[in-house]
Amino acid sequence: MRRIIVTAVIIVVCFLLQCTVFQTLAIGSISPNLLIVVTASFGFMRGHKEGLLVGFFCGILIDLLFSNVIGFYALVYMFIGFGNGYFRSFFFPEDIRLPIGLIAASDFLCNLVIYFVLFWFRGRFSFGYYLGHTILPELVYTMLVAIVLYFILLRINQRLERIERKREAKFG
Repeated sequence: MRRIIVTAVIIVVCFLLQCTVFQTLAIGSISPNLLIVVTASFGFMRGHKEGLLVGFFCGILIDLLFSNVIGFYALVYMFIGFGNGYFRSFFFPEDIRLPIGLIAASDFLCNLVIYFVLFWFRGRFSFGYYLGHTILPELVYTMLVAIVLYFILLRINQRLERIERKREAKFG
């Protein structure tokens, strides 16, 4: 129950930060995607199921407040969280290369899906412009913020795992 509450608080706090603070800190109308960082991190730290669930709730928040179609972002984020779950066996907390690489790949993939579904299918074919002015700047900004946010999420996850192990040993 504790993990569920903490995860919900993390999702809401990151969503609020992404929609408020980082909108004012936007560089050229580009802000980092904190919810991708949260979704990817929970995927590779906790596995498929938790990545899928965190992705769903991150995506549904975006859908409810910013999207015309309910479920689009939820579906995209669910796939990202689930896909990052495949890397759980390769995840080592002390190695930052895999998490940052997966977060970057997740952000890139998310933006590609958004481009193809929301722009390309409507006849807007300026992929080079979208790549250079939206996808890559957001990717860089997200990676820079992810370095700090990832370590916060990692510490929270490690603390929760210690509490869960103690509780398991006590009652187990």
